[in-house]
Amino acid sequence: MVLPEQADAIAAATLVGQNLGAKKPERAEQAVWLAARYNMWVLGGIGLLFVAFAGPIIRFFTDDPAIVPWGTACLRIVSLGFVFYAYGMVLTSAINGAGDTWTPTLLNAVCFWLWEVPLAWALSRSTDLGPRGVFAAITVAFSTLALASAWIFRRGKWKAQTV
Repeated sequence: MVLPEQADAIAAATLVGQNLGAKKPERAEQAVWLAARYNMWVLGGIGLLFVAFAGPIIRFFTDDPAIVPWGTACLRIVSLGFVFYAYGMVLTSAINGAGDTWTPTLLNAVCFWLWEVPLAWALSRSTDLGPRGVFAAITVAFSTLALASAWIFRRGKWKAQTV
């Protein structure tokens, strides 16, 4: 589900490196926003399919009545965050392509380890959501990564990186 979209992210990183090397940072930025938009449409479309057909998709793998409802809920809730994950994936990869490896590392560590994991625990334990709280935390983390990456990318410090 996410592997083809990682190709867009890798392509964005390559385009950033090439265009910064050619002293064309504006072209690099345009390429990244275009790749992010394409990634959003593809992963968003997949997400819509997963939301619409979550039950049959889960039943393809198992017909266990204890698992199907949870698998269906998970697929639907997590798929809602795919659009955000598509953006975050491309933007962090683009920053990486500019030669800044620490920022994407920190973004991923903060969004997925320091934010998603405690939030999953809190939502599953401190609310009536139970396991759905874990699924929601994944979507929230995807959204957080997208927003933080967009903010950092728009600041433009990556354009000054030497590749």
